[in-house]
Amino acid sequence: MDFEIIKQLIILVAGFALLIKGADLFVDGASGIAKKFGIPELVIGLTIVAMGTSAPEAAVSIAAATKGSAGISIGNVIGSNIINIFIILGVVAAIVPLKIERSTVRYEMPYTILVTILFVLLGKDGLVTRLDGGILLAGLILYIAYLLMQAKQKPQEKTPEPLPAEAKASTSAETVAENTETTEESPSILKLLALTLVGLAVILVSSDYAVDAAVAIAKIFNISDRVIGLTIVALGTSLPELVTSVTAALRGNADLAVGNVVGSCIFNILFVLGASALIHPIDCAPNFLSDAYVAVGATVLLLLFGYTQMKIVRWEGGVLIGCYAAYAYTALL
Repeated sequence: MDFEIIKQLIILVAGFALLIKGADLFVDGASGIAKKFGIPELVIGLTIVAMGTSAPEAAVSIAAATKGSAGISIGNVIGSNIINIFIILGVVAAIVPLKIERSTVRYEMPYTILVTILFVLLGKDGLVTRLDGGILLAGLILYIAYLLMQAKQKPQEKTPEPLPAEAKASTSAETVAENTETTEESPSILKLLALTLVGLAVILVSSDYAVDAAVAIAKIFNISDRVIGLTIVALGTSLPELVTSVTAALRGNADLAVGNVVGSCIFNILFVLGASALIHPIDCAPNFLSDAYVAVGATVLLLLFGYTQMKIVRWEGGVLIGCYAAYAYTALL
């Protein structure tokens, strides 16, 4: 027994260490690709990064659905979304105040609230059917269509005006040389793509080992399946979002951090639960609906914080962390 605990702890720590390295590579690659193609980091965060870091939730939930244990899909997704807002954005904001894009407050956050309420309505009868899964996936298609429109518009908004002739003439040869040197040193698109793919692979593999180790430790101490799903498994599958968002924020890519979390919440509900229900109808116990209400409340609180100054400051990050502490305490009762 003691040896097994030590073994799982070693695996858990190793998994966390690899997660940090994988997220580092992933942020480098994703941010670099965004700059190469003139795509705003917000859009990258809401699509590529969000889908990549939601992959652990998708893997766990879909695997559970195929084994006929689809109930864990809900606990994993709802728990992850609660952790995404309360813990991830709370921790990141406590480290570095987070600026929020106006479009995120006006569109993405309300859409997150809307799709979570949609899930509550679909699950009120105690079952998320294949038809319900199809409805959720239709919502995902609608969201992706919106993002594609946003991606086309944003670069045009940020297109710099042409320099006046006088300004062009005043550009020194030394500046031109410096710009040429910078261009030559910038990584190629293939290298950036490789960084992104390698980082994503490391994130997925290491998070899988970390979750398995956390669940094994929880079972050794006889923690219930519901608590495991809503806390340990949810936290484990949210580790990519946590590490990626903290790394992005520390590097000054706040748009990537906030966009990653909000996008992941949307993908978790629409893609992970939608695909899981399409594979196998999901039993939805009343406890999970109450957890979904907590997820709605978390997003509403985030929306209120965002409306004040279009950013999340340190004390607001502390409030988010405190809210999760209160939720976790009640869940353990």
